[in-house]
Amino acid sequence: MPRRNRPPKRVPPSDVRYDNLHVAMFINRMMRGGKKSLATRIMYQAMESMGERTKKDPVEVFETAIRNVAPAVEVKPKRVGGSTYQVPIDVSQERGITLAMRWLIQFARDRSGRSMAEKLANELLDAYNGQGNAIRKKDETHRMAEANRAFAHFR
Repeated sequence: MPRRNRPPKRVPPSDVRYDNLHVAMFINRMMRGGKKSLATRIMYQAMESMGERTKKDPVEVFETAIRNVAPAVEVKPKRVGGSTYQVPIDVSQERGITLAMRWLIQFARDRSGRSMAEKLANELLDAYNGQGNAIRKKDETHRMAEANRAFAHFR
């Protein structure tokens, strides 16, 4: 990282099928070993599955799921004196979306099921409905921040 000024934030091109930036970002984060075509196929299969199950626009379901999982606050360790405090800080919108995508992918991979597309669709639908492991992780993060609210002045 340069010391003087921040480099401009790179924005990936929107995905081909839905023309949505968040879908493209999700595909890029899901990709392993540079296999973007495989990640794209998995994502589109999951989106089709969600659309069939909910009878709604899959992009709308996806965006709502990400919004439901994105945390508002998180804790960061801060060293003061000889002890380390967990200091709650507000999360920017970009960071919240990044964390939400990371958690959704992580918990979709941890699920039991046949294909990754099926597991991802189930995790996204759970997040859309306000349940599932990703929502639990968000609630846990919020509880940690609330418990350490006394150290907010170290921010």
